[in-house]
Amino acid sequence: MSSSTVPAAGAAAAMLLVGTSTAVSATIADYPVLSGQALRYALAAAILLAVVRHRRLPRAGLTFRDFLLLLALAATGLAGFNIFLVEATRHASPATIGTVVGAIPIVLALVGPLTEGRRPAARTVGAAVVVTLGAAVAAGFGGGSLRGVLLSVGALAGEVAFSLLALPLLPKLGPMRVAAYPAALAVPMLVAASIALEGTGSLRLPTPTEAAAFVYLGVLVTATAFFLWYDALRRLGAARAGLFAGLVPVGALVTTVALGLGEAGVADVAGALLVGAGVLIGMRQPAQTGGADIPAGAHGHGRHVPRGQPASGRLRTRGE
Repeated sequence: MSSSTVPAAGAAAAMLLVGTSTAVSATIADYPVLSGQALRYALAAAILLAVVRHRRLPRAGLTFRDFLLLLALAATGLAGFNIFLVEATRHASPATIGTVVGAIPIVLALVGPLTEGRRPAARTVGAAVVVTLGAAVAAGFGGGSLRGVLLSVGALAGEVAFSLLALPLLPKLGPMRVAAYPAALAVPMLVAASIALEGTGSLRLPTPTEAAAFVYLGVLVTATAFFLWYDALRRLGAARAGLFAGLVPVGALVTTVALGLGEAGVADVAGALLVGAGVLIGMRQPAQTGGADIPAGAHGHGRHVPRGQPASGRLRTRGE
């Protein structure tokens, strides 16, 4: 079995889980978005921190720099991402936002290696272009104003920060803590944003149906998917792990069809096939393992990765 098989499977599972959450959106459509995100992150943080304590992981003292990185990750990759996404929906279609944010594989393929002092690998960048094109085809290109596009770019920046700001933290803290700490820090940020943008009425208790949806989002789409993503990022590197972000609309498509909520069109299938082809191209090992495709410390000890981003025209916020 290839050394990249397990983390690749984890990255794929993480993004497919994020995609499945689109089917849950209908049950929480009437719940205030930002306060709903705060609930989801609070539940995920509680679960992850409980696991950290139960497993008795070695203590990892946080330096001031570590804390600043965690705070920045929470502010940009979680809270900021959601705020930009919510505002973007008022000025652009979900398909447009999904297309812009879906460019994350290309950005990570180009920027990820540069953060490690390496040049981007042509194979991975090319594969990222194929994946991004496939995601765009599956989601549809949509339309919207310039402001909507710019807000979508802000969401894309948050998605990039969600991965790149985690890279220097993963070797010391590990994926479990890197998933837990920013989720906890993002809760008060989102509560404050919810009150400011949605009013004090946004802090209501969810109905039983809404609560069940938030449990799904908190346990699987956040706690589980975030851990799997960060573990893959650490092992594969940002460039290669980022390819799997294109699976979000594929997960949405499969779930929608499986639950009888819609049918797969030609564009959906073509987009999914393009995403799969891009991932396969990008994950092929080069002949020389010292090439630019392989992150420093790969084969189980690499460093680096996202999301969740909007999928298949049925937009919510990260993983919702």
